[in-house]
Amino acid sequence: MAEPTDTMRRIPAHQIQEVAKALAGDLRLRILEALGERPKSITQLVEELGVAQPTVSINVQALEQAGLLTSSQGSGREKICARTLDKLLFELPMRPGEGLHEVEELSMPVGLYTDCEIGPPCGLYGLEGKIGCPDDPRAFYMPERVQANMLWFSEAGYVEYSFANPLPKGIPLQQLMLSAELCSEAEGYNQEWPSDISLSINGKPIGTWTCQGDFGDRKGKLSSNIPLGSSQYGLLTEWSISEEGSCINGEKSAETVLSDLNLQYNCPIKVRLEVREDAMNCRGLNLFGSGYGDHPQDVKLRFVRTAD
Repeated sequence: MAEPTDTMRRIPAHQIQEVAKALAGDLRLRILEALGERPKSITQLVEELGVAQPTVSINVQALEQAGLLTSSQGSGREKICARTLDKLLFELPMRPGEGLHEVEELSMPVGLYTDCEIGPPCGLYGLEGKIGCPDDPRAFYMPERVQANMLWFSEAGYVEYSFANPLPKGIPLQQLMLSAELCSEAEGYNQEWPSDISLSINGKPIGTWTCQGDFGDRKGKLSSNIPLGSSQYGLLTEWSISEEGSCINGEKSAETVLSDLNLQYNCPIKVRLEVREDAMNCRGLNLFGSGYGDHPQDVKLRFVRTAD
C-alpha cells in the first residue's frame, strides 16, 4: 500500500462520504484543477471558470471543509485559495461499523414529531411566522406543522419523535445522548416560572429537568421573527444514557441504563419530551429549533460507539 506523502492523504473509511460529497460536482473538480499549478484568488477563479462569485465561494467553502484546499487573506483582503493535495487514498471499510464515525449524530426538525398530546394555550412557529391559529391544538396535526421551528404548550402535554438507529446490527453502543433547547411556557414570559420537563426513550424514564423560567428578557440570538414580550430563548439541555445510568447535564437523573431501552437496529427509537400532569411544576414548555432561540440546532440525538 502506498504511504501518505505531503501531497497525498489517506482517507479513513468513516470520512469517505464527507470527502466524496465534497468532490461530487463538476465545478468543484474544475476548481481543484484550476489550483493545480499555483494558488489563485476568488476573483481569478471566477474569471477562469466563468461562474458567478457567490457560486465559486460556496463550492470553495465545501472543498475547504473537506480539507482539500486552504484559504488565506491576500492583499486588499482578497481570499487566496491553494490546493492541499494531489492524491487521495481511500481506505474502504473491511468490517461492519468501520465506515461509521465514533459519534453518529441525527438531527430532527422540531415539527417532525410523530405523536403528540397538546392542549391550549399552545402554538407553532415557522421561519415565516405562526402556523395555524394560536391556541388551537388542531394546528399540531396540520401538514404545515412539519415546517415548525418552534412549538409551545402551557400545561401538561408531550411531543414524541421517532429516530432511526444509524448503527448496523451488532455494533455496540457506549452512550446515547439527546440535546434540545427548552424553557417553560408562561403568558408572555416569566423569568421565574419553573416547569418540570421529562424525557423518556422507548417508554423508559431518562430524567426530569426543571427549567426555572420562560425566558424573554432579551431577544434570542436567532429569534428575529418573534416579537419582544414573549418567549425568546431556552437553555441547551442534554440527557445521556449509558450502562452506568441516566444523567441530565452530567448529573445522575435515573437508574435507566442503555440495555433497558431495548434498541434494535431496524426499529425506531421513540423520544418523548413531556410535562406530566402530576409534575410538581406543570407549566408547559417551549421547544426551539435551529431557526429560533440561542442555539442553531434542532432536537439532536447522538450515538457514541464503543471503541474497538
